[in-house]
Amino acid sequence: MATLLGASEIREIANQIGLTPTKKLGQNFVVDGNTCRRIVKSADVTPEDIALEIGPGLGSLTLALLESASKVVAIEIDERLARQLPITAENHGFEIERLEVIHQDAMTIEPMESSPTVLVANLPYNVSVPVLLRVLEKLPSLRSGVVMVQSEVADRLVATANSKTYGSPSVKATWWAEMSSAGSVSRSIFWPVPNVDSSLVRFVRHSPAGDEELRKNTFQLIDAAFAQRRKMLRGALSEIFGGSSAASEVLVKAGIDPTLRGEALVLDDFLKIARTRQEL
Repeated sequence: MATLLGASEIREIANQIGLTPTKKLGQNFVVDGNTCRRIVKSADVTPEDIALEIGPGLGSLTLALLESASKVVAIEIDERLARQLPITAENHGFEIERLEVIHQDAMTIEPMESSPTVLVANLPYNVSVPVLLRVLEKLPSLRSGVVMVQSEVADRLVATANSKTYGSPSVKATWWAEMSSAGSVSRSIFWPVPNVDSSLVRFVRHSPAGDEELRKNTFQLIDAAFAQRRKMLRGALSEIFGGSSAASEVLVKAGIDPTLRGEALVLDDFLKIARTRQEL
């Protein structure tokens, strides 16, 4: 019968492979099987799904995914962990044919043959936003997912306009998906225990807001608007348009008030500016 990992076994495996969790790689491993099952359940993983996991670590969440999905594709940057993962899965009664481990940096991810349908991952704290945006961009086969991130990052991903936590990640994520909060998790379920809180974020994919040229154009505007978030849009976008008066002209043509700040705009507003820019 297949079983999940326990806290003492996780430490034992880490010791066997000579692993000391590092802050550099954002390694905080989940040691509670019930939490892993809860995450998988919240992601609505079914036996028809091919699950993608980023940073599987020592395998706690991987085994919970193997209980529910037809296949799990795990992307792991640490070679020792990538090598150990199939061994751990087999030792716990899972068919390793249903587990594909790719030793790779998730920031270099490209479309893959296996076409995963759901993302479930405890994302490394230090690269969680760029990794999530990369995955959404490069893997259109993903229909939905649940990721565990630092609570501060979760707040930014699900934030709405005119809130303190609203920023470029909030807007960019909505290019591909609808983001929502899926609850919080206790610090005590991690080893080592982090000095920050963690939360779950759910996403459901929708059609992208436009083609790749429009996306790059729009994201450049988003970055500029939030790089100096205290500035009015006409000032924040002045470098792109060659001066604040030129920026004001484009904004007015797009139907956007030049005296607004970036935090007042949603994706549709940035799209209007980008399309007006392309027409010039």
